[in-house]
Amino acid sequence: MSGAFERWLGGGQPLAGASVPAVGLQFWLDEQGDVQHLGGPLRAQLPPVAQRAVRVQDALLPHSAVVLEGAPQDWQGQPLDLDFPTVQGASLRTRGWLQRQGAGWLLQLFDIGDLLGAQQHQAVRDDVQRLAVEIGRAVRECTGERLLPVIAQQLQRLAEHWQARAVQVWCHEQGDWHSHAASDHHWPWAAQAQVRPWLHVLAQQGDLDDRALAELQVLCGGLPLRVLPYREGGQVQACLLCVAAEAPFAQAASEALVQALLDPFLARWRQQHMQRSTDHLHDLQRQLGAGGWHWSPDGLLELEAALAERLGLPCAVSIEHWLEQLHPADREAARLALQQVREGQALSLDLRLSQADAQGDTRWLHWVGALHGGQVRGVVLDISALKAQEQQAGAARARLENLIASSPAVIYVQRYDEGALHSAFFSASLEPLLGWRSDGEQVRQPGLAVHPHDREQWLERTRTLLREGQVRCRYRLRDQLGGYHWILDEARLLRDDLGQPLEVVGLWLDVSDATEAAERVRQSEERYRALVDDSPAMICRYRPDLQVLFGNRPLADYLECAPDQLAGMNLGRWLSDGDREAFVQRLASLTPEQPLSSAEICLQLPGREQAWWVWADRGLFDAQGRLLEVQAVGRDNTEVRRSQRQLLQGAKMATLGELATGLVHEINQPLNVMRMAVTNSLKRLHSGTADVPYLSEKLQRIETQVERTVRLVEHMRVYGRRSELERQAFVAWRAVDGALALLGEGLRGRGVKVQAESPASALQVLGHPDQLEQVLINLMVNARDALLERRTPAPCIRLAQQQVEGRVCLLVEDNAGGIDPRLLGRIFEPFFTTKPAGVGTGLGLSVSHGIIEAMGGTLEVANAEHGACFRVVLPLYNTS
Repeated sequence: MSGAFERWLGGGQPLAGASVPAVGLQFWLDEQGDVQHLGGPLRAQLPPVAQRAVRVQDALLPHSAVVLEGAPQDWQGQPLDLDFPTVQGASLRTRGWLQRQGAGWLLQLFDIGDLLGAQQHQAVRDDVQRLAVEIGRAVRECTGERLLPVIAQQLQRLAEHWQARAVQVWCHEQGDWHSHAASDHHWPWAAQAQVRPWLHVLAQQGDLDDRALAELQVLCGGLPLRVLPYREGGQVQACLLCVAAEAPFAQAASEALVQALLDPFLARWRQQHMQRSTDHLHDLQRQLGAGGWHWSPDGLLELEAALAERLGLPCAVSIEHWLEQLHPADREAARLALQQVREGQALSLDLRLSQADAQGDTRWLHWVGALHGGQVRGVVLDISALKAQEQQAGAARARLENLIASSPAVIYVQRYDEGALHSAFFSASLEPLLGWRSDGEQVRQPGLAVHPHDREQWLERTRTLLREGQVRCRYRLRDQLGGYHWILDEARLLRDDLGQPLEVVGLWLDVSDATEAAERVRQSEERYRALVDDSPAMICRYRPDLQVLFGNRPLADYLECAPDQLAGMNLGRWLSDGDREAFVQRLASLTPEQPLSSAEICLQLPGREQAWWVWADRGLFDAQGRLLEVQAVGRDNTEVRRSQRQLLQGAKMATLGELATGLVHEINQPLNVMRMAVTNSLKRLHSGTADVPYLSEKLQRIETQVERTVRLVEHMRVYGRRSELERQAFVAWRAVDGALALLGEGLRGRGVKVQAESPASALQVLGHPDQLEQVLINLMVNARDALLERRTPAPCIRLAQQQVEGRVCLLVEDNAGGIDPRLLGRIFEPFFTTKPAGVGTGLGLSVSHGIIEAMGGTLEVANAEHGACFRVVLPLYNTS
């Protein structure tokens, strides 16, 4: 039997000719491995298909069939582990050997399932024990800050060990359940509040029945759920919730892992909680200046370390030494209190220390205690701050009472009772103000002293106060002598925590003088308003956004509306976009130091073409320098402006008249070119020598001259018409090009050389291009006349452009010898001229000076090295 057992274990080979034991499973095979016979007790566990197998491989499970390769003689000499299917559905695990049996082979197999199961269980127990040791060590050895992260890591290890979706730990603390960590951030609970009721059931019953587990499983989305409780002293103190575990659960192994995790965790968690509570208590005592003490009537007074340190005493002192630290005025009271506490009465006493604090203030202590088991225990609380606040509050109350008594205003309190207000208090200043006695009828019912015309306002004051909670109004009250005083009443309604009215606190201030002064001011304003309305000038007040606050009748007449319709109108509605922007920028430049500004503005008034007003503004500012409103006075300047435009147009047409000869020559020249081209073309046509290229060249020359003539005529037409009302931005040198287009040919015809230095940059200015061109034409015509009159050799006019400090400068310079210095001061006067009678009007330079000044620039003249130099200086237009 021992030899058979050794062969079953694979330790030896069977002997030839030995009898076959009637145990296990036997296969008799031929040389090719075909099954000749099947025997043994284990044969009954095989399914019919396996019992009728032709070859051994046909009866095996697929993973064992690959073990038997080749002929049976290749299998001998080695132990064979073969697995068979059974009729119960499980696997039959066997071990055996192959031996020669006559002319064939015998395959003897024994059942080793129990042996393998025991080995597997032992391996599982070893793995669980190792995992438990590692989990316990990790939890015990981590720092306090890392406790919860380490718990989460160990829960993840348990989830991997149990092949679970998620594992969560819950602990029972202070009557409730709390979740501390989970192995997965995607924990499937809908809300933790849904879990707690079932965990309370677990804590009460010690376990959960099938119905409770089913409810929790529903909350888990229907996933399989296991609840692993952790008990201390027979009570469930914590549990692990494991969702969707696939590995088999062993009760002992799972309890060992739960205990390995939660034993050190709960111990450390409670220790940390106790330490936090202790630290919190110490912090609270330190902030409150508190500390505990106890005293045996026959022993020493023992103080907590922090309290003793704050008081500068040892932790154990005698009662006499303690009493010496108190203020002399409080020692007797402390002795009596100690005597009473010995008799069983509670101790509660406010004491002062004999030594002040670092700021020199008195230190106050609140000393409480009671007798317990023959020993007095209690707490000392530093109430110095409270005592200081009480003293400050007392002093403030005294000051307030003194302020109320000495205030010129009457401070009163009215009590609310069932929808009515009843007088409850009036300050002492009531009698000097109105002469009312504190027990008089007027004090009880002040409404009786209200002026008859103001009684409706008095009733509305009460309604508003009860509805809105505060009120401010004026009315008249009758004094003791029968006279009336204007009273400014300001009151506020006080409510309780539920919002119900309690009382009214308010004050009366005598404003009779101020009210009478305001009435006088009103009457003065009425007289002022009449004066303003009768003024021929336009007067108004408006805000910085151009919204009118007030306007007089002349302004309303210009705007074709009634004076009371002016308020709310906007002055910008009658201005163009550019003029409105310039108007607003001018207002923005007003300052408290320079609040005045004036300008001429152009408006499009109802029923009129255009109107020009000379407008003067004065800004009003607040204490911070912000512009509040503008006071303005204007007068109509339309007729003067139209006269100026007519004068400007007349000067322009006079200039065109002076240029007529040169313009005729300028037009004749392209006409001569066209006549010559037509004559030559006709000759070629008559002679028959005209070809297409020749005729095309002549026609192109004619087209070029026609375009030149059209440009000249169009420029003359544009120059001759009236200027646009709206200013525009344009390139300054464009006016030079226009002037040369009109004057260039005429100057060259008279032998005057024009030297125009084209600028490198196109600088822009704001104004009217034709007016600037008119100025340049006037300057160039004057230079031409001076050159021809003085017969200057090699006459020349130089034109150039410069940029100096944000301004554009156009130069017109000649070499005629200059202007008499005595005449330089009068050269821009109207009708002043040095030309012979009938030759010049004397308006050219005067008009030019006005044009440039209207564009915000200056027209200057000076004698240069070879002649006169006129400088047209204009502000550079900022395109940004």
